[in-house]
Amino acid sequence: MPRPFVAYLRVYEPLSAFPPASRDRLRHLAEKSPVDRADVGNHEQLMWLKSQDYGLAALPGERADGSPFPVREVMTARSASGDLLVCPLDLRARAAAAIVGFLSTAGDSLREATLGGAAEKLRQKAGAVLGELTGGAVHVVSTTWTVPLPWFVLVLPDERVMADGSVYWQVPMGTARKRVQRAFELAESTFGESGPTKVLQDTSRWLAHFHEASLVELDYGGLVELLDEETIESDTSAEDVNAILDAIEHPDPGAVAERFERLREFWSDLAVRERMQ
Repeated sequence: MPRPFVAYLRVYEPLSAFPPASRDRLRHLAEKSPVDRADVGNHEQLMWLKSQDYGLAALPGERADGSPFPVREVMTARSASGDLLVCPLDLRARAAAAIVGFLSTAGDSLREATLGGAAEKLRQKAGAVLGELTGGAVHVVSTTWTVPLPWFVLVLPDERVMADGSVYWQVPMGTARKRVQRAFELAESTFGESGPTKVLQDTSRWLAHFHEASLVELDYGGLVELLDEETIESDTSAEDVNAILDAIEHPDPGAVAERFERLREFWSDLAVRERMQ
């Protein structure tokens, strides 16, 4: 079964970053039943489908009465020194955030056709769930059909890993924060406060919620289902985005235009497929 066409930005934190009451459970899950990277998309989709047995207002990761289950899904990584790092999938909170985003951007007719009279109830519930979020931020953000180009400022081409049908990058939190700050300053001076600058600002604020010893991961997730091996091998997105930053820093308009064109050509095919669905 193909994975959902979703890409991810994740943060893996050391156990010391979590409340003491949850550390033993997180350690147990991390050691006994972590979610595999290649399976996470299908797992999340199944959890959402199961939640709908409880009704439209139900969120994945909660009981029929709306109360949350204890943390049940985590992914794991290792720091450069070998320490265990944990990324809770935060499905309930992510679903709540998605609802808030949908209600904030969808037109009245779309909200009515999708949610009917449940919109206000869902808004209140989603707000309450987000208010309960430990640390103030989910550990995972995702996007469908594409990867936001500003995310590539976090990684370098030679940091890419291709293994077991997955394509991903992992970088230390300190490195990720420095890279996104540099990119934000260059984007703000070049493009103003909108577009890529806003994405970089939001990404920087998100990263600030987490422990400095964390690991940041950019994962193509299910997008690999849309790309053949040759296309993946020839993907220069990380190289192109970083070359654009260099060309902005040491003004070279021709290089900026050339790299943007390469990025447009690579990602336009996925954009066409999305519109055909």
